[in-house]
Amino acid sequence: MTMRNDTRATRPEARPALATQTGNRALMLEEPLLFECGSTEVSGVDLPPVPPHMFRLEGLVREAPIGLPGLAEGEAVRHYTRLSRQNYGIDLGLFPLGSCTMKHNPRLNEKLARLPGFADIHPLAPQDTVQGALELIHRLAGWLLALTGMAGVAMAPKAGAHGELCGMLAIRAALEARGDAREVVLVPESAHGTNPATAAFCGYRVEAIPADARGRIDTAALLPRLGPDVAAIMVTNPNTCGLFEPDLLEIAEAVHRSGAFVYCDGANFNAIVGRVRPGDLGVDAMHINLHKTFSTPHGGGGPGAGPVVFSEALAPFAPLPFVVRDADGRFHLVEEETARQEDHGLAFGRMAAFHGQMGMFVRAAAYILSHGADGLRQVAEDAVLNANYVLRSLEDVLSAPFAASGPCMHEALFDDRFLEGTGITTLDFAKALIDEGFHPMTMYFPLVVDGAMLVEPTETEGKARLDQFIAAMRALAAAAKAGDRARFAGAPRFAPRARLDETRAARQPVLTWRAPAGDRLAVA
Repeated sequence: MTMRNDTRATRPEARPALATQTGNRALMLEEPLLFECGSTEVSGVDLPPVPPHMFRLEGLVREAPIGLPGLAEGEAVRHYTRLSRQNYGIDLGLFPLGSCTMKHNPRLNEKLARLPGFADIHPLAPQDTVQGALELIHRLAGWLLALTGMAGVAMAPKAGAHGELCGMLAIRAALEARGDAREVVLVPESAHGTNPATAAFCGYRVEAIPADARGRIDTAALLPRLGPDVAAIMVTNPNTCGLFEPDLLEIAEAVHRSGAFVYCDGANFNAIVGRVRPGDLGVDAMHINLHKTFSTPHGGGGPGAGPVVFSEALAPFAPLPFVVRDADGRFHLVEEETARQEDHGLAFGRMAAFHGQMGMFVRAAAYILSHGADGLRQVAEDAVLNANYVLRSLEDVLSAPFAASGPCMHEALFDDRFLEGTGITTLDFAKALIDEGFHPMTMYFPLVVDGAMLVEPTETEGKARLDQFIAAMRALAAAAKAGDRARFAGAPRFAPRARLDETRAARQPVLTWRAPAGDRLAVA
């Protein structure tokens, strides 16, 4: 007997609308807030009575119950499990956020990060008791130098933007060391949005450089602008349009001739790791997002890590602390008190008190070791292949502004021209994608195209899942062009929550819960 898998009769739109007594819809459970389902009389753990003690808080001692609710252990597990099912994550499906590289985090990395020798150490532990951790930081730093072709590295920055700040502070320190007071940083329109903010934070005046018709840096606008007042250019390569900057070597040579430096935003290093060394392109400083290229958790799994690599010209100005290996094979941190003694007196200062992101270092090291040089090269190749597969599979129904200029890198960019005359916006399209079971792509970024939709499938998605995503996108495009505005206007319909008023949520956020009058709980 042949069994047929036909789910058409069970699709949500085929079901009659029904208001249930509980508010639940089968496995889509309506979960109240902890303040609404908990009680101050309940706790999931039994604590011993507090022994007699002296209060040292003086007038800060609480005089009334705090009013926080509790749940029994079983209900606490159910509460947080139900909430977790209302969230979308990489363990559920494709996460196509462009410029974010939401790739799978291998469980091997998580296992190694939980080894007691890494997970249980303290930043103030004596250095002779954490030699293994220091060696791992030193080895990871060496691998990052080998992959980027650079001369120095700072491991302390804790995120991409923190790394940008580190790189720009090193540039400022190098300019000040030679008595060169430059005040302008050039930022192409195709660069990441944090770049101009970082330059401004460092006290520089930011000037934008336009993109050309190919979506790359307009060299005709850039090269004449170089001069004695320009401190640096901040480029993103591959850029935020998902395109490689083929003129970067020429740009870097011109920037260096003018006495300025090249900062490269390394957020998109995942597309070129193992294939292109930024140092060979004339880059002077570049941060590396370990959560993007080397699979450490992205977002709530932090703390983050944004190491910065430096050229020979900037390496002496790299911040403290950093790990060095002694002649006898032991490892130690170079701090302020040892910097001058060990000929590191040009370091501009500190970015952080400690190398506190040890878990991220372990995960990144495990990822690099498990892939090897050939494997990392394949990571880049597969990421680029997947993005081009998406681009070429959708360019006939969506509008791709730069498709004619050749292949993309690790992300495919679309705009909203295909929606003209439909009354449907990029936001509507993205919300309808939620009903298809996918997290939406990045919307309205980069700003160089109108109504942008930036899709990054990463190398960790297989063809079957990409085909499913492509089919959903094609179906939504067809519905939009057919005038099915109802499909988009109220989307999402099948998510735990319907579409929010995002403008009001941003301008009038409700950040505290207050119990209705007469309720047993009241939280300010």
